[in-house]
Amino acid sequence: MSSRKGRKDASRVVREQIARENRRKRTLYTTIAAVLVLVLAGGIGWAVYSSQKSDDFTAPPGANDAGTGIVEGSGPVTIDLYEDYLCPVCKQFQQVNGETINQLVNEGKAKVVFHPVAFLNRFSTTEYSTRSSAASGCAAQGGKFREFTDQLFAKQPPEGSAGLSDDELIDIGAGVGLNRDDFASCVNDGTYKSWTEHVTDEASKSGVTGTPTIKVNGSEVQDKSPDGIKAAVAAAGK
Repeated sequence: MSSRKGRKDASRVVREQIARENRRKRTLYTTIAAVLVLVLAGGIGWAVYSSQKSDDFTAPPGANDAGTGIVEGSGPVTIDLYEDYLCPVCKQFQQVNGETINQLVNEGKAKVVFHPVAFLNRFSTTEYSTRSSAASGCAAQGGKFREFTDQLFAKQPPEGSAGLSDDELIDIGAGVGLNRDDFASCVNDGTYKSWTEHVTDEASKSGVTGTPTIKVNGSEVQDKSPDGIKAAVAAAGK
């Protein structure tokens, strides 16, 4: 009797172990399946979000075909200029090189595609980089992009501040000749905030990691001086 009871007990233990193992496997497979579903759903969600983020925007008049910047001029050489209106080095760049770039455009040697990116929102308490870039789109709509840009750099607020208020941006726009009511409506409605996001995303995708960045016919210019920019344009035009 003891021998048979021992065998029964051993058999019961084995059956219980097998049952536990089967339950563990079912739980594992269920967990894996759930994770795969979440990953798949997340991938689909990200794809949808990315496509919406890239395509759902309104580009202002004067933008290039890709909607990534405002075009000035029609010369044979393309200068791509990536700047953030809150970037102090960008202000210095404009002070040193702005006249040279305008001259190249006015002489018909180059066209400039200005990409007003919003890389520095973290250095403002009100996302000033985005707000100022979107306002520049409103200025482009009114035909005063270059004038507005020059004034934004001239009146640049310090990093870490709230930046200029929307009312102050509107005052600057009116000061460069934009219709105050039309410009104010565009700024207050955030008409070009989605465009700013598109400009910034596409700049990152193209390998731009900081501002100012200047490219001539797609090649980044390391010598960011008037002579360096003129030389790069001259070489690209040959």
